[in-house]
Amino acid sequence: MGKMGLFERLKAGLDKTRLFRNIDVILQGEKTIDQALFDELEETLLTSDVGPGFTSHLLEKMKEQTRRGALNKPELLKKILRDTMVEILKKTETPFTIPSGGIFTIMVVGVNGTGKTTTIGKLAYQLKEEGKSVLLVAADTFRAAAIDQLEIWAGRASVPLVKQGVNADPSAVIFDALHAAKGSAADVVIVDTAGRLHTKVNLMEELKKMKRIMAREVPGAPHEIFLVLDATTGQNAITQAKMFGEGVGVTGIILTKLDGTAKGGVVLRIAAELNIPIRYIGIGERIDDLRRFDSEEFVAALFES
Repeated sequence: MGKMGLFERLKAGLDKTRLFRNIDVILQGEKTIDQALFDELEETLLTSDVGPGFTSHLLEKMKEQTRRGALNKPELLKKILRDTMVEILKKTETPFTIPSGGIFTIMVVGVNGTGKTTTIGKLAYQLKEEGKSVLLVAADTFRAAAIDQLEIWAGRASVPLVKQGVNADPSAVIFDALHAAKGSAADVVIVDTAGRLHTKVNLMEELKKMKRIMAREVPGAPHEIFLVLDATTGQNAITQAKMFGEGVGVTGIILTKLDGTAKGGVVLRIAAELNIPIRYIGIGERIDDLRRFDSEEFVAALFES
């Protein structure tokens, strides 16, 4: 599928996320650029989950340009909004590359219900399509459903899975998987982990133990720790990112369910407040609906009507 086809898919996936439809309504027709207009914009932005920090930064930029006489038409406000979004997102945007040679390990964390296991399956499929040999690890051993679900996705992506029984030691599963990866010359090992927040302290200690086992078996592992967040949860997503960041460290974020939220501004909050790069976004249920995040493409898709 060509680039235009992919872009159209992204636009379709983000249809409910287009918070800028409300902005278009505010700015249509002849409008006076005054405090009342700024108040309307502020309310729209805040209800879209962009957060007070971004909203304040944006409105101050608009007001400054208005005072200087550089902003005399309401439609110019949308250009400032678009440019400011790209500017903020690009500050944390760094290329995600997997070097050739050796085993590259990705540890995937997140609370239950964010779409973590499904996302791992889609990520495995994408990396395989890019020519990588991928091995999945079912280290969420506390839920039989998690193991079964990952096995289904491993089948869909046509990649091998290392698993043990329910309630097995997650670190033992990882140990076996890394030895299997060495024997099979796998390029990428993706580890699913538990997300039982009601035992937060135990969970974090367990994740730290997994990290130690990975580092012991493969130099530099885990090379990436991806946090899966549900875009529909707004402020909760920010709270989870801070918790996992402080507990085990997070190198990148995968944002799911962007096709199911009318807000979507949480993307900006993550970039502005947490300074963690967004690596992938989920825009649908299909196996190829996990997209590498590109700031300019994302913002362009949001603004397309």
